Amino acid sequence: MTIHKEGRKIILVVFLFLSLLNIGLYYFASKALIFGLILALSLILFCFVVNFFRSPRCRFSGNTDRIVIAPADGKVVVIEEVFETEYFQEKRLQISIFMSLTNVHVNWVPVNGTIVHYSHQNGRFRAAYLPKSSAENERSTVVIRRENGEDILVRQIAGAMAKRIVTYAQEGNDCRINEQLGFIKFGSRVDLFLPLDAEIQVKLDQRVDGNQDIIALLK
Repeated sequence: MTIHKEGRKIILVVFLFLSLLNIGLYYFASKALIFGLILALSLILFCFVVNFFRSPRCRFSGNTDRIVIAPADGKVVVIEEVFETEYFQEKRLQISIFMSLTNVHVNWVPVNGTIVHYSHQNGRFRAAYLPKSSAENERSTVVIRRENGEDILVRQIAGAMAKRIVTYAQEGNDCRINEQLGFIKFGSRVDLFLPLDAEIQVKLDQRVDGNQDIIALLK
């Protein structure tokens, strides 16, 4: 397991801040108990930040022609037919994966194809598990066109604590399963909008692993 590139600067800043704080307390704290408590809390905080930015090496080795792979680690919180208003302007199957603070926050390309649309919308920072977060929160939208001309939409959504969405997608670029789509910092959600005839392979409240578990099979 490695540290994701999006977290290296943050981890360094946290390390320097906590080091200076504890060095100062070591020399100036009047009670050893106070220094010991702050040191223990500092170690816990630093371990949490390092753990959040972990980036396990995971690769899907199966046939990728018809599958939609999980774009993120987390829990499936939505499986329903909705009217998608931002790009398709028609009904689609929505599958949403909520990432808690303990999940890996790397986002993955869900299907093979070409990126035909990318957009970023500013918005609120409501809890990512709420249904309205898909339309009201800050978000990035990526549409991938498969070889047969079918479009798949994946949306990164900021949560109550997530203050930055990173997206690597660029319009016109080819993309494939096993490639990283982006990263969302500190709590978030990823939505998929699929054709109505997609065969869903997951259940509500199921926990899935990014770039490992199959979300749906496409016709």
